[in-house]
Amino acid sequence: MEELVYPFDGRPEPGAAIDIAPGIKWIRMPLPFALNHINLWLLEDDGGWVIVDTGLRWKKIRQLWEKVLAGVMGGRPVNRVIVTHYHPDHMGLAGSLCDRLKAPLWMSRADYLMGQAMLLGREQGPSDQAVDFYRRCGFGEKALEAFAREGYSSFARAVEMPPPSFRAIADGEELSIGGRIWRVLIRGGHAPEHACLYCPAENILISGDQVLPRISSNVSVYPMEPDANPLEDWFRALESLLELPAEALVLPSHNEPFRGLHVRLRQLQKHHRDRLQAVTESCTGGPKTVLELYAVLFGRRISGFEHMFAAGEALAHLHYLIEDGVLRRQPGADGIDRFAAAGGRG
Repeated sequence: MEELVYPFDGRPEPGAAIDIAPGIKWIRMPLPFALNHINLWLLEDDGGWVIVDTGLRWKKIRQLWEKVLAGVMGGRPVNRVIVTHYHPDHMGLAGSLCDRLKAPLWMSRADYLMGQAMLLGREQGPSDQAVDFYRRCGFGEKALEAFAREGYSSFARAVEMPPPSFRAIADGEELSIGGRIWRVLIRGGHAPEHACLYCPAENILISGDQVLPRISSNVSVYPMEPDANPLEDWFRALESLLELPAEALVLPSHNEPFRGLHVRLRQLQKHHRDRLQAVTESCTGGPKTVLELYAVLFGRRISGFEHMFAAGEALAHLHYLIEDGVLRRQPGADGIDRFAAAGGRG
């Protein structure tokens, strides 16, 4: 069986860096939850730097950035801040970093606007539609109250308001950074327009969350777009990345840099195909709610904020199967949706 290769020994210490290649540095910031870190990348650029991703809005990360800016980066200017997508651990500190460093923000248009939209309602509570979205998944009243009280505002707590202007990057665009050309690869599934960066000369892919070596990225349906089918976008993205060289060095946002891109892409495809099969078999045995499918999809107890991510990922698989004509949705008189085989009864 083919395996991934991890060419670097160790990981960067907080506030320090590991050289990936001349002018490409790996730094690592902590995160205050189960996935306890994020990898960020520094690219040397004409006497200054380009930062790729920022970490989330958290005092500990702010303090580490001070150390990195003065030490690893030598106090040199920052020419650009590139954010791969709008999620808090990537976009969280973009506002203050861009403002303080007088650096423009570069990211995809859809993800910049999605981040802005997620922050616009931060002073108000969740809409009735958002609460109903999770009620239809099977959330009880206590879980719905917790979502209204804490879950809805979790994004705003972890993300600063981004700069009021930005530079949109597009699929296929070529960015010149420090004498290297980096091609922008916009792919969907995990985020609306997640941006990867590929350098053909070095055969290096900054993959963000689009390809991770040890875990699968969350692919979810959210209340803002309740009928979305992100898993279809995800499969399309994985297939398209197989066009890159198999031996590319992949710089992911979590875990360690690795080689074996094609191996990992096939593993991720199989992982989700297996999940689809398991969901199909479960729903063929009788109508199931989203919560009843947790055991099939995750095989462990889900608690706290994980409920929102788990519900979204379960719906992503269900919507894919509905679009494929395999399952159908059954709205219940109790306000909870159930999912059954398209040709079945119940």
